[in-house]
Amino acid sequence: MQRVLQRGLKHDRVLVVSGLLVVVILSWTYLLTGAGMMQAMGDMLMPMSMGPWTLGHAVLVFVMWAVMMAAMMLPSAAPMILLYCTIARNQAARGESVTASGGFMLGYVAVWATFSLVAAMLQYGLEQSALISPMMETTSTVLAGAVLITAGLYQWTPLKQFCLRHCRSPIEFLTTHWRTGVRGAFMMGFRHGAYCVGCCWLLMLLLFVGGVMNFTWIGGIALFVLIEKLAPAGHWIGRGVGVLLMAWGAATLYSIA
Repeated sequence: MQRVLQRGLKHDRVLVVSGLLVVVILSWTYLLTGAGMMQAMGDMLMPMSMGPWTLGHAVLVFVMWAVMMAAMMLPSAAPMILLYCTIARNQAARGESVTASGGFMLGYVAVWATFSLVAAMLQYGLEQSALISPMMETTSTVLAGAVLITAGLYQWTPLKQFCLRHCRSPIEFLTTHWRTGVRGAFMMGFRHGAYCVGCCWLLMLLLFVGGVMNFTWIGGIALFVLIEKLAPAGHWIGRGVGVLLMAWGAATLYSIA
């Protein structure tokens, strides 16, 4: 009987890992091919000219942000999702853990989709104020410096550390917030996603400094989030990066003084 359970658990983990990989690979592929916001010019991707914000364009910007968040955040959420799969498999009938894990992941993505809606609205406001360029990066040195300093300061705030602790402690989170069934899994994923948004939202706004579709910034921020959440000294690394961001922001503002 134990061998059957172990085979079932291994089978479920393979399905969950495969699902995560497919979503992440498809998300990065969508971004690397331009996400509908860039067009091929020879061997390079160049931004399409910014026209009026029609409903179709607004939807395209929202989808770009939502896919970007999935590509950046799901890798760092994978340990939590896999641990949830393991516990759910031990408590539920065979096959239910895969469905519940899907519900957990869907709840997690739903929170970041909500953030993406806010980010798309912010992009609209910045564009209407002529504060971002066709490369979707800020044209205001003052705004860039302010965002860098604010993001650096946030790394040291109690709210940031509170959210980061929940992201770095999967077992504690699942023990405290465990809910049964697919709906319960969705709500747990949603709650975990809320902690992740609380942890990383200002880091994501740094994309307006370096360029929303700047793959170096996208990859760099995604890698930093992964290290901050999973490395043994991730919380101290995050604070160290906060100091660097504040220094960078101060230097940026000083350059126009």
